[in-house]
Amino acid sequence: MDAAAPATPPLSDDLGKGKIRRSTRPRGRDDIPLVLLSDRRFDVGTLPKDMQRVYRQLAEKHGDEYGLLFVFTMRTAVELHRAWNMTLLTSNVLQQIKDEFDLHMTWDLGVFRLKFRVDDGAHELHRKVPYDYDSEYQDIYYRIAIALIRGDISVDEALLYQTEAKHGIHTAGSGLFLRDFPGRLVVYPLQASMCAIIFFNGGWIDAAIAAICGLVAGFVEYTLSYVGGQAKMLIDVTVGLTTGIIGGLWYKFQGQGCLSAIFLGTLYWFFYGTAFVIGLLEIIAGELETGVTRFVAVSVKTFVLSLGASLGLMLAVKGGASIAWHESTELYCGGIVNGQWYRIPVYLLCSVGVLGQFRLQISRYWVGLLVQLAAYEIQYQTNNGLQETFLIDHLDTATSNIAGATVGVLVACALSWVGNKFRKIYAARLLQKDQTKDSCFRNLVYSFMRYSVKVHSAIRINRRSEIQKLQLEEKLKRQHEELNDPSSSRSRIEVEGEDEDLYLETVVGSQDINIWSILMPAVYQLVPGSVIAKFWFAAIFPPVQDGTENSEQKPDGTQDSVFSNLMVISASLSLGLIFGFALVQDFIYARRHLLGSCCEEDPEKALDGKRRQTTISGMYTSVGSPDDDPPSIRHESVKNGNKDE
Repeated sequence: MDAAAPATPPLSDDLGKGKIRRSTRPRGRDDIPLVLLSDRRFDVGTLPKDMQRVYRQLAEKHGDEYGLLFVFTMRTAVELHRAWNMTLLTSNVLQQIKDEFDLHMTWDLGVFRLKFRVDDGAHELHRKVPYDYDSEYQDIYYRIAIALIRGDISVDEALLYQTEAKHGIHTAGSGLFLRDFPGRLVVYPLQASMCAIIFFNGGWIDAAIAAICGLVAGFVEYTLSYVGGQAKMLIDVTVGLTTGIIGGLWYKFQGQGCLSAIFLGTLYWFFYGTAFVIGLLEIIAGELETGVTRFVAVSVKTFVLSLGASLGLMLAVKGGASIAWHESTELYCGGIVNGQWYRIPVYLLCSVGVLGQFRLQISRYWVGLLVQLAAYEIQYQTNNGLQETFLIDHLDTATSNIAGATVGVLVACALSWVGNKFRKIYAARLLQKDQTKDSCFRNLVYSFMRYSVKVHSAIRINRRSEIQKLQLEEKLKRQHEELNDPSSSRSRIEVEGEDEDLYLETVVGSQDINIWSILMPAVYQLVPGSVIAKFWFAAIFPPVQDGTENSEQKPDGTQDSVFSNLMVISASLSLGLIFGFALVQDFIYARRHLLGSCCEEDPEKALDGKRRQTTISGMYTSVGSPDDDPPSIRHESVKNGNKDE
C-alpha cells in the first residue's frame, strides 16, 4: 500500500452555473486500492436526431458531461415509463439526478406523452411512449441511476450500461425467453387458468377452457404485435372477440361452464387493473391530470375488452348471449377453492404466471412469491373474519384491502433491505473492498450468496456473468495480494476487457433494489381490474327480475353497487400503499436519528439513508421542487428561519 499512486483528478469542475462531478478513472477510497478502468465513451451518434441537436448545444454551452447528463436523465425517464415504473417514483429519481448535478431541467410525465425541458426552457423534447409491465427493466434502470448519483460510475458508463441492458446483455437466458414472443406464450394459459379458479369462482373445466382462450389470446397479441402499426390497435377487441367465441362455443355444445370465470380469467392480464389503484394514488398525491387520465383510459380499455368478449359470445350462441351469461352465472359459478387445501397452491401457480408476465428475473421469483402470498393471505383472512360483522356496508372489503396492501409494502421493503445488505456484502467481497473478513456474519452471507449463484447457474436461471464474476474475484484477489507485497511494483488494481464489464455489472448490481419492481405484481393481484369488467358486463347484460322476456330490468342500484365496490377497493388499496410506505419512511427516519444520537454515523451511510428515505417518499407523494413555486418556497424558508436559502 506504500507504493505511490498517480494523482487522482479533481472530483468536480464548474460547468455553466452548476457543479458537475467528474468521473475519475483510477477510482478508490482511503481504505480501498485504486482500480484502473479504461476510459470508455458513449457514442452520441447513436441517439435520435433531436437529442443529438440538444446535446451538441448543451455541450457547447455547459460542457460535454452536462449534455450527457441531460441525455441520461431523459433516457432514464423514457425507459422507466416504458417499463410501467410508478410515475411518482420516476419523478423522484429524476429529481435526485437533477439535484445532484444541478441540471436546469424540468419534465412532465403524462400517461403516454412525456415532455422534457432543459436549459430554462430553451429546448423542449416530446416522446410518446407506450408502457408495459417490466419489473426487470424497472430495477436495472433504477439501479443505474442510483449508481450514477452515488458517483460509483461515470455518465458515459451509465449510458453504455443502459444500451447494453436494452439489448438484453444483462438479462439471463431464461429471462430473454419469457421477455418476448414466442416464449411468452407459455405464460398466458397458466395465468388465465389459475385466475379463473382463484379469483372468479371457476372450476377445473373452466380453467382448461380459460387456458385455451389464454393461449389463443397470446397468439393474437403476438401476431398483431408482429404486424405492428395500426394492427396493434386491434389487439384488445380481437382478444375479447376470440375469448367470447371460444367460451361461447364450449357453452353452446357442452351446456356447462362458468362463462364469467373463463372470460375474466383470460382477460385479467389485459385489464391493467393496477392503473385503477395508481390513478387514485396519483390523485391523492396531487397529480390530478395523470391520475384522472389513467383511470378513464383503463376504464375504456376494459370496456373494449368486455364488449369484444360479449360480441364473441353473441356470435357463438347466435343471439342468446344474455340468457347464456345469466344462466351460466347462476348454475356453474360456485367456486371450488374456498376452504380447500389447494387454495394456496393454486394462488401460487397463478402468481408464477403473473411474475412471468411482469418479466421479473426468475432467480428472484421467490421474493415476488413471498410478497404476493403475504399480501393475498392477509387480505383473504381479514375479509373472511370481518364479512359477517359488516353485512350492509363495504368496510370489511376496505379494511382487508388496506391490511393486505400495507403488509405487502412492509414485506417487500423488508425483503429488499435484506437483499440489499446481502448483495452489498457479496459485491464488496468480489471486488476486494471488504476489509472486515474476520466477521462471521459477513463470511456466512458471502458463502450463502456464492452457493446461491452456483445453484441458480446450474439450473440455468442466472446470467452467465454471475459465474464469471467468481473468476474475476480470483484475479482481483491475486492483484490485491501483490499490491500488499512490499517487494511488488504494483500500484493499483487493473481491470481490462470483459473483466471491466463484469466489474461495472457488479457495481450496478450492488445498488439498492427498486422496491416497486417486486411490489407491483402483488398490487396487481390485489387490484380491481375485474371489478370494472363486471361493471361493464352488467351494463352489457343487465340483470332481470325473472326469466321472462317482458320482465323489467332491475334499478341501476346493482350497477351502482359494482361501481361503488370499484371505488372502495381502489381507494382502500391506495390508502394501504400510503400507510405502508409512510410506516417504512418513519422507521428509516427514526433509525437514522437514533443512530445519529448514540454514535457517529459514517457520512456516506448517512447520505445513503437520507436518499432511501427520499426514494420511499416518492412511492406515494408527488415530488416537490423549489422551481415549482419559488415565491412560496422562499416564504416558507424565511418563516422557518432558513434565511440563507
